Amino acid sequence: MDFLPISKEDMDKQGIEQLDFVYVIGDAYVDHPSFGHAIISRVLQANGYRVGIISQPDWKDERSITVLGKPKLGFLISGGNMDSMVNHYFVSGKHRPSDAYTPGGEPYKRPDHATVVYGNLIRRVYKDVPVIVGGIEASLRRMAHYDYWSDSFKRSILLDSQADLISYGMGEKSIVEIADALAGGIAVKDITFIPGTVYKTKDITGIYDAIRLPSYEEMKSVPRRYAESFQVQYCNTDPFVGKTLIEEYPHGVFVVQNPPQPPLTTQEMDAVYDLPYMRTYHPSYEAAGGVPAISEIKFSLVSNRGCFGGCNFCALTFHQGRTVQVRSHESILREAEGMIREKDFKGYIHDVGGPTANFRRPSCQKQMTQGVCKHRQCLFPEPCPNLEVDHSDYLSLLRRLRALPGVKKVFIRSGIRFDYLMADRDDTFFRELVEHHVSGQLKVAPEHISDAVLQKLGKPKKAVYERFVRKYYRLNEQLGRKQFLVPYLMSSHPGSTLKEAIELAEYLRDLGYMPEQVQDFYPTPSTVSTVMYYTGIDPRDGKKVYVCRNPHEKAMQRALIQYRNPNNYELVREALIKGGREDLIGFDKKCLIRPRNIQRNKGSHADAGHDSGRGVRKPDNMKTGKKKTIRNVHHKKGKS
Repeated sequence: MDFLPISKEDMDKQGIEQLDFVYVIGDAYVDHPSFGHAIISRVLQANGYRVGIISQPDWKDERSITVLGKPKLGFLISGGNMDSMVNHYFVSGKHRPSDAYTPGGEPYKRPDHATVVYGNLIRRVYKDVPVIVGGIEASLRRMAHYDYWSDSFKRSILLDSQADLISYGMGEKSIVEIADALAGGIAVKDITFIPGTVYKTKDITGIYDAIRLPSYEEMKSVPRRYAESFQVQYCNTDPFVGKTLIEEYPHGVFVVQNPPQPPLTTQEMDAVYDLPYMRTYHPSYEAAGGVPAISEIKFSLVSNRGCFGGCNFCALTFHQGRTVQVRSHESILREAEGMIREKDFKGYIHDVGGPTANFRRPSCQKQMTQGVCKHRQCLFPEPCPNLEVDHSDYLSLLRRLRALPGVKKVFIRSGIRFDYLMADRDDTFFRELVEHHVSGQLKVAPEHISDAVLQKLGKPKKAVYERFVRKYYRLNEQLGRKQFLVPYLMSSHPGSTLKEAIELAEYLRDLGYMPEQVQDFYPTPSTVSTVMYYTGIDPRDGKKVYVCRNPHEKAMQRALIQYRNPNNYELVREALIKGGREDLIGFDKKCLIRPRNIQRNKGSHADAGHDSGRGVRKPDNMKTGKKKTIRNVHHKKGKS
């Protein structure tokens, strides 16, 4: 087995005169199952199709799209493993200095809105070749959506990219059905029947049992209509109950979304991950130092996909769905055994997980025959009475991985859903998590501690997190471990005023902890939280919600989380005054900052209580008398 062709020379060596599909991607070519382009291209290859890769073409040069010639069946496009705008920009709008998905980490190797730019580039050169777009950028922009970076309401990416079809979601099933239809001689304009796809048409008379969404023009002029539309879309992301959705555009054009593809069975998941991947980046990137992203996933194992966690700021519901799909132990163990044989494997498996590591089963058996509940979440605001909490399968898998010859340690770095963990009456998994699978610190995502904000986040109440913290440290003490928690925290999420931001700062004061990094809320396409940000309305109930859009107030909310940083003093002071909390400016042990230009005697609380400690201490009833610190605090988008 070899890499797929990236040049005419490769095609000649592999005896290929014409490719069936040319796959244009915004990332470097990495033939590893953590990269969507690798999965889709290998799945097509396994079904008898010849696929070539054009990675990061020069979008200013039409010749860059012709290097593999004209494909027989069509072009495929993916903007990359991340939305290209998230890949390029911090939430502040500042350009990121590097790109982990590009050789050598070099930035600026893909355009903004890459899927749209690549689609138009292809259309200028090949006007009659079918174009199918997919990947997370196309998936989350498949219908009209708010675009944070341009602060505008955009059309479906299907129209702006001039593509014929969108394959949304994970795409393994729909891309094969599309390929088979094209190979069978069906014109791309007539491929309107495949689940997991979006198409455009001027005739909807033959579409039955569909839901008409508000028109694009209506949503653009009345944001509340977009909130209403989004809620309908959110309730139709399940293949068992999802309806066809229709969105009207000017000039008689309709964008039609078919219901999602069914979730993969365990056997289908195994087949996808057992394909003959090269498991690394293309050797042509060696001179540039390789592709940085490989270091995070080379010795990690994907155990599952899908998430019933329902976090409002996360797009997983729209992309992977709420039904958890899992690989078999045997498939994962085979992959692990292959990793062990690699010369640079040091004995450490970095992760065994997915969107949420400790989800290894559907939340209830009803999901597998009747789908997920449209108007009810599995864990929020409280665990559903029908929720089946069981870590035994995941625990068994971890034990088998730990027992493999050559494995020293198996870590869990994917998000652990702590409320699901706390709902388990059997402590065996929690105990073994602490004993075997934490590398000094466990990262979890409470996101905030104000119940009012947590309600908008779709996260459990503060009390649940506090019970988890106490239990985590109690288990550490029982097992003789000295391990810490790294809580991911978010500022400026819809619903957070200065009052709630100050409440979070007081909580951190009581912990004796200041995060090294803070994630400001990032409005990415197709999340409940982004709809709140754009419309000022919670689409779940239609009620108004406070939204912090002012950059200066956002800076104040962010500074409050890091109130001990001297560079944040003026912002914190202003926030406390505006929030009516001047009582927190002073020398009392409860104060966040001192008054300016006032000194206290050496040895007073002013010296002792405002250190720059960065660690999460044990709760008061767990203290050992020594202050602990942790490092490496950061926030990863979409983790639970």
